[in-house]
Amino acid sequence: MIFFTGKLEADFNDQMQKKFYITTPIYYVNDVPHIGHAYTTIAADVLARYHRLKGDPVFFLTGTDEHGQKVEKAAHERGRTPKEHADLLSVNFRKLWEKLEITNDAFIRTTDKEHIAVVQEFLQKLFDKGEIERRTYEGWYCTPDERFWTEKDIVDGKCPDCGRQVEQIQEDNYFFLMSKYQDRLIRHITDDPTFIRPESRRNEVLGFLTTHKLGDLCISRPKARLAWGIELPFDRDFVTYVWFDALTNYYSATRYLSPAAKGSTDPKTRESFWWPADHHLVGKDILTTHSVYWSTMLMALELPLPRNIFAHGWWTRDGKKMSKSIGNVIDPNEVVDTYGPDAFRFFVLREVPFGLDGDYSTETFVTRFNTELANDLGNLLSRVLTMVSKYFDGKVPAARDEHQTDRELRETACAIPAAVEADLNQLAFNKYLHSVWQLVTRANRYVEENAPWTLAKKNDMGRLATVMYNLAEALRLVALHLYPVMPGTSQSIWNCIGMDKQISASLLEDELSWGLIQAGTAICPGGQLFPRIDTKKDTGRGSTMINADKTKKEGKKMETKPEEQKPADKPAAAGTDLIGIEDFAKVQLRVGKIVQAERVEKSDKLVKLKVDIGTEVRQVVAGIGKHYAPEQLLDKQIVIVANLKPAKLMGVESQGMLLAASSGEILSVVTPDKEIAPGAKVK
Repeated sequence: MIFFTGKLEADFNDQMQKKFYITTPIYYVNDVPHIGHAYTTIAADVLARYHRLKGDPVFFLTGTDEHGQKVEKAAHERGRTPKEHADLLSVNFRKLWEKLEITNDAFIRTTDKEHIAVVQEFLQKLFDKGEIERRTYEGWYCTPDERFWTEKDIVDGKCPDCGRQVEQIQEDNYFFLMSKYQDRLIRHITDDPTFIRPESRRNEVLGFLTTHKLGDLCISRPKARLAWGIELPFDRDFVTYVWFDALTNYYSATRYLSPAAKGSTDPKTRESFWWPADHHLVGKDILTTHSVYWSTMLMALELPLPRNIFAHGWWTRDGKKMSKSIGNVIDPNEVVDTYGPDAFRFFVLREVPFGLDGDYSTETFVTRFNTELANDLGNLLSRVLTMVSKYFDGKVPAARDEHQTDRELRETACAIPAAVEADLNQLAFNKYLHSVWQLVTRANRYVEENAPWTLAKKNDMGRLATVMYNLAEALRLVALHLYPVMPGTSQSIWNCIGMDKQISASLLEDELSWGLIQAGTAICPGGQLFPRIDTKKDTGRGSTMINADKTKKEGKKMETKPEEQKPADKPAAAGTDLIGIEDFAKVQLRVGKIVQAERVEKSDKLVKLKVDIGTEVRQVVAGIGKHYAPEQLLDKQIVIVANLKPAKLMGVESQGMLLAASSGEILSVVTPDKEIAPGAKVK
C-alpha cells in the first residue's frame, strides 16, 4: 500500500487525470524502416508534443521486437548471434526517429532483461490461474509469419497473409484459453464505441467476433524448433510465442522505462500511474493481435484494457502496393534527406485522413509542398518580414485602431484552439492541419485586402502599423499550433518574428491570447522557409530539391512566380467522346460543405450526406463508404453537380452527385485546395 501526505496525494491525483500514455507498435528488427513505420511514429509524436504543450504528463513509447524465428534465421545466415543481429538492426529505427525529430520518452527492446522478467511473470500468473494448458496440436505453419493456420484458412497450400508456402506440423504446445473471453470482449467493444477506431475497423472486429468462434491461442514454440525467445517459466523446453512477448511491452515499459509519477516518491506507483495506455497506434494489419489477443490477455490478467486502439491504413505508391520486388518502396530516409523532416511529417498527415489508406507520389508531394508550404506559409512569412524590415526598421510596430478585417483575422485565430483540440482528440490529423491552415489562408487574404504597399505609398503609417502587427501575431499563432507537426519550422518562425523562447518550453494556455508580441520586438529575417521546388528541371525523387537548395546557398532571393504557360496541346482527334463547350456549360458545379454524414442501411458502400451549398442543404448519396468513414467526412468541402435530376439509391433520394477520382483501389473525393464559401461556382 502507498501512503501520501495530503498535498502529495492531491498532486498525484491531479496528474493522474491529465496523464497521457501513447504507444506505437514495436517494430520487427528484420524490417527495414519504411513509410508505414514512420507514419505511425509521426502521428504518435504529434499527440505527445501537443499534450506536453498542454502541460500534461506524457509517456511516449516506441521500440523494437527482437525475438522469433525470422530473426534467428537471418542472424545465422549472417554468422551472428540473434542478439548481435538485433543490436545492429534496432539502430536503424533509432536513427530514423532522430532524423524525423521524434520525441519518444523511451525505446523498449524485447531483449531488455526487465521486459523479459515481466513476460515471464505474466506467463506464470496465467499458468497458475489455469488460463494456460498444454495440448498436442497439428496444423499448418507459416514460418515467415510465425503463425499456425487451420485447413480452411490456407489458400492453395499457402499462407493467407503472405502467400508463401506453409508446412504441416504436429507437436505439443501451450495454449492460452482465449476462447472463454469472446463474449466479454464483444460486450466491451459494443459498450465502448471509442475502444477501437476508426468506426470501420471497430465494425470489422465486431463482425469477426460475432460470426466466428474464437479459438485458443498457441503461445509457445518448442526450443527444438526455435531457441531464440523468452523461456516459459514453467517449462524450460519451450519459449513463448513472439506476439505474447511483443504485446506485453506496452505494460512492461511502465515498470522500468516510464517517467516517475509526479507527487509520489514511491517507484512502485509507476505502472498504476501510467497504465492503461490512452492510445495504441497500429497499422490495420495488426489490429486483430491488438484488439483480440492483447485484450483477452489483459482480461485474464485482471488488468485494465487500453482506452483506445487506433488502426490506420496502408500507403501505396502511385496507386500500387509497395513491394521490394518491383522497387517502389518509399524510404523515409531518402525523402527526409531530400525535403527535410517537417515537409515529410506535414505531407503524410495532411494528405489522407488517419485511418484510411493513402497514396504517395512525388508529384502529389511536390504539389502540396509548393502550394501550401512554399506559397501559403513560406511566402507569407517572407512578405511580412520584408515589409517590417522595409517600413519599420525591422521592429514590430504597435497596433492602432481595429478595423473589420482585423477583427476577422483575430476571430479566425481565436477559433483555432477549440478546433485543434477537437480534431486531435479524434486523431483527425488532416482536419487539424486544415483548421490551422484556415488562419494561414485568412492571413494571406488579409494581406491582399489591406495592401500594405499601398498604405506605405499613401504614408498611412498608423494603419500600416496595425496591419503588420496583426500579421506578425497571426504568424506567431500559426507556428504555435503547427509545432506538434512541424517543430523545426515553427521554432524558425518564432525566431524570425523575434520570439526569444522555445515553443517546446512553453505552455499552450500561456500563449493562446491574441496580442502577445510586444511592440518594438526586433525581427530576425532568415533564409526562405520553403524554397519552391522547380518541377520543370527535374521531377525525380531526389534532385528536385537540389535546385531549391542550390539557389538558397547562392543567396538568390526565391520568389513565388506564376507557372509558365505551357505550349498548347495539339487538338484531339474528333470522336464520339468529345463534347462542345455549350454542353459542358449545362453542368452546374458548386462547392459544398458536408454538415452531416451517415451510412445507408444495409449498404457498406453508400453514405448519405447533408451538403450545405450556400442557398440550401442538399441530400447527396455517394458510393464512397469503403474509402471514407462518416466521421471523416464532416466539415469536408466537396464539389457537387448541383443540377442533376434527383435519383433514388437503395430507396434514398440523392439530390446531386459529388466528384471523386479513382485509380486502382484508391478513391479520393475532389476538394478545393483552399477554404471557399459554400455555393461558390466551379468554373
